[in-house]
Amino acid sequence: MEQREFGRLGRKVSVVGLGTWQLGADWGEVGEQDALAVLDAAVEAGVTFFDTADVYGDGRSEQLIGRYLRERPDAGIFVATKMGRRLPQLEENYTLDNFRAWTDRSRANLGVDTLDLVQLHCPPSPVHSSAAVFDALDTLVAEERVAAYGVSVETCAEALAAIARPGTASVQIILNPFRLKPLEEVVPAAREAGVGIIARVPLASGLLSGKYTRDTVFAENDHRTFNRHGEAFDQGETFSGVGFEEGLEAAVEFAELAPQGATPAQTALRWIVQQPGVTSVIPGARSPEQARANADAAGLPPLPGATLDAVGDLYDRRLRARVHPRW
Repeated sequence: MEQREFGRLGRKVSVVGLGTWQLGADWGEVGEQDALAVLDAAVEAGVTFFDTADVYGDGRSEQLIGRYLRERPDAGIFVATKMGRRLPQLEENYTLDNFRAWTDRSRANLGVDTLDLVQLHCPPSPVHSSAAVFDALDTLVAEERVAAYGVSVETCAEALAAIARPGTASVQIILNPFRLKPLEEVVPAAREAGVGIIARVPLASGLLSGKYTRDTVFAENDHRTFNRHGEAFDQGETFSGVGFEEGLEAAVEFAELAPQGATPAQTALRWIVQQPGVTSVIPGARSPEQARANADAAGLPPLPGATLDAVGDLYDRRLRARVHPRW
């Protein structure tokens, strides 16, 4: 597994990490032993980077990772968590007192004295331009509650505002073959500034796996059922903001680009890994087999230029005009 330098952190992480939203909630049920087996399979495949959040299962995801860290202290895992979604999404809730309370809770869940990385969890846009917010984040570092901080964003404008802050270590943003906009400005700006890029929703909520059809039914507690139109949170987090039927059609065409011996999902991950400036991509996994298959994408040969061009052409023809300008 390739390990890449994490910008301003001065530390390396696996180029394919593991997103753990699904171990907490909103992707159907995942039992405790099944979740721990996913974490173990990822580590055995070379993954050294877990991404979680304090609201994934109201802390369940963090707690499971904390248990795993206690059982495998030699695994060398870098854990990024997120904060800010425990209160209504108002700028005035992003205060130092709340940051201290939230990070104390995450430190307890994970069983660590200092968080490796804490990220603002897709806060309101004005937060990314608030000097007071970033001063508070600097205070968390000074108090050794966190080693570093970053932001998770919905829009490119939010990402660029955060990159301009000298203390920002990372930006987490949706990036996949169905969401190319970050490649225009955000990824180059982060690369120039030494800010790490964490690519999330890399498979467009599974669309890019090529496994879904119009007859696919997701569980009632799966966000792919209850958030297709942004009913619960930002619509861009579900299928990358692409309409399900449009995404299915594009996914069929994308699957044809997969090289021999690689699945469409692995091809999508390999495409992201190849983008200059990307530090790590964080696909989720609900089974050890998925975790291993995702990690294996890092070892695929680089996609040829013709395939990269075909991805751009697919996006331009089928999706660019249908994706909301916000994304």
